[in-house]
Amino acid sequence: MGMEGKGSGSSFVGGSGTFAVIAGVRYVSRRGTLVAPAGSGDEISRRFAFIQNIFSRPALFDALANPISAVEQVAKFQPLGFWINVQYSNFYAQHKLDPALYIQDILKTTAINYISSPEISFLKSLNGKINKINTQLIFMFREATAVEPTTNQTYASLLKDLPSIKLFATGILVPKAYILPVNAQMYLEAPTTLVLDAHKQGLQVYAYSFANDDVASYNYSYDPTAEYLQFIDNAQFSVDGFLTDFPSTASEAIACLAHNKNASRTIKGKPLVISYNGASGVYPGSTDLAYQQAVDDGADVIDCSVQMSKDGVAFCSDSADLASSTTAKATFLSRAATIPEIQSKNGIFSFDLSWSEIQTLQPLIASPFSNAAGMVRNPANKSKGKFVTLEDFLEFSKQKKVLGILIDIQNAAYLASNKGLSIADTVATALSNATFDKQSTQKVLIQSDDSAVLSKFSNVPSYEKVLRIEEEVSGILTATVDELKKFAGAVNLRRTSIIPSLNSFTTASTPIVEEMHKANISVYVSVFSNEFVAIAQDYYSDPIVELATYISSPIGVDGVVTEYPATATAYLRSPCSNPDAKLDYTFTPVLPGAMLQSFSGGGSGMPPAAAPAPTLAIADVVDPPLPPVYNSSTATNISASTEPNAATAPAPSKNSQTTNVANLGVSLIAVMAVSLL
Repeated sequence: MGMEGKGSGSSFVGGSGTFAVIAGVRYVSRRGTLVAPAGSGDEISRRFAFIQNIFSRPALFDALANPISAVEQVAKFQPLGFWINVQYSNFYAQHKLDPALYIQDILKTTAINYISSPEISFLKSLNGKINKINTQLIFMFREATAVEPTTNQTYASLLKDLPSIKLFATGILVPKAYILPVNAQMYLEAPTTLVLDAHKQGLQVYAYSFANDDVASYNYSYDPTAEYLQFIDNAQFSVDGFLTDFPSTASEAIACLAHNKNASRTIKGKPLVISYNGASGVYPGSTDLAYQQAVDDGADVIDCSVQMSKDGVAFCSDSADLASSTTAKATFLSRAATIPEIQSKNGIFSFDLSWSEIQTLQPLIASPFSNAAGMVRNPANKSKGKFVTLEDFLEFSKQKKVLGILIDIQNAAYLASNKGLSIADTVATALSNATFDKQSTQKVLIQSDDSAVLSKFSNVPSYEKVLRIEEEVSGILTATVDELKKFAGAVNLRRTSIIPSLNSFTTASTPIVEEMHKANISVYVSVFSNEFVAIAQDYYSDPIVELATYISSPIGVDGVVTEYPATATAYLRSPCSNPDAKLDYTFTPVLPGAMLQSFSGGGSGMPPAAAPAPTLAIADVVDPPLPPVYNSSTATNISASTEPNAATAPAPSKNSQTTNVANLGVSLIAVMAVSLL
């Protein structure tokens, strides 16, 4: 007899603790042995096993050699509270089984705090047979149009007569949509008065249908804790508990996140919350609205990935390719080109359009996981916001007095040698004009995957230079560290360079953060997203658990780059994020690789191990000097063989020693050819 859950287990979470619940068990015996109408308990254990029925969950743990548990077996775990749900009392009675008699028997040896059922007759049959002080009876509402078998009324009709429910129950268990309806567009509507009405009748209210890995309202931005807080941390009402597939997430919302909206960070300074194209999970990335949202959400550092228009206007955009982030395909498809030095696929590039042409485009919100169960991002904001020039971004940053800014510089070598644009000089001039080189109140991070670009800013010591390492790596050689420190004081690593994963399970953490910290190099990590499909199973589809694992000791990164700054700042505002606070409940980082090892004891059923990522060598971090800026006016009569697209050095798409040496050689040949002509 268990609460109907979506996975292999569900739990109830309330103000007084976590209550264990059996999920999926549908059968009871007369005297405590788990049986089905057509089989014994032992037979069920032999013939059946639990599987996931939310199919985004991995099948790795399906049908393991763990038998279906009897109620008595679960009770031996001595949970803080015990909740039993009897789903089909009438069905049992048809097969001459008496759930009420079973309850009376088990209460002699086992404490049951809550008994729920969607059948009124069953709950009424327990009146006078249980101690209501120790065991509360809860009436479970099904979907509104379903019919309750005792009264033959719909549950929607029964909801209108709460006083009659008070006669046989102390509380109600309702789908979450009864309290906070969601419309057809997946946005929240105004809350109902159900909680207030039930509380007036002296009925407790519990909500169910919560799961971290099930698509909920877009209002929550894929953060499951935001949904729980909507039910307990508002000025109108608070439910008395949750039925959830992920009790740890509900617990952290109750114990750690409620009533912290206006709190300051518990730990000043590090780690930094760095936006990724602003709050790009909420609005189209790099737009004015995305940056404002990032500021509102408490980001410490807001970022601008600088791109260049054909006529030399610097503006913020995640990529030089505007095909997927704007409406460029509808207007400028004829300008599409393939540029292997930048990317392998076809694109419509900003440096082939004038700024006035770019301003005619609409930005589009990125939905990188839309193929996974239709996980689009905030469709109401799909094309809101406007493009921001670098100059406007810097002015906005000063007005909002953010702690710092991150300027990411891309494709510098290609733009110089092929388009006659010096993006590094453009950025340096813009920063100087905005006086960022003459102040120390706001942190300035200059980021690039090109060491030559970072070296261009060595004349301003106050700027922190950040080498972006796009490839997945597992460590760094000592000689590489020595070279890296010559031009950068920080690195931006992929999440999987720190905690690799295999088939959506983490394997083990790498030593690269420790190696960088020993050399006094800061480590930022990219990119965090709230969507559960982007989060390894070890984190229970909870983005805050993932953040806690990277931020807390022993890993302890110096900053997180996120599309959802609100989630990261909510974690850092919570007293539970302070490792020195002595609290009854706190955020618990996961041990990388532990969940995968728990599968069959790490035996032959595990997926094959992946080859380790490479270690960073000098050739991976040191690039050749930037080529001279191509000047079309001095190359008008150059033959086809020395056109910029043919003879000048293409910008390397990845750092590698072979590519670097070859490109440097070609660059020198091109310069000599132009000089001779």
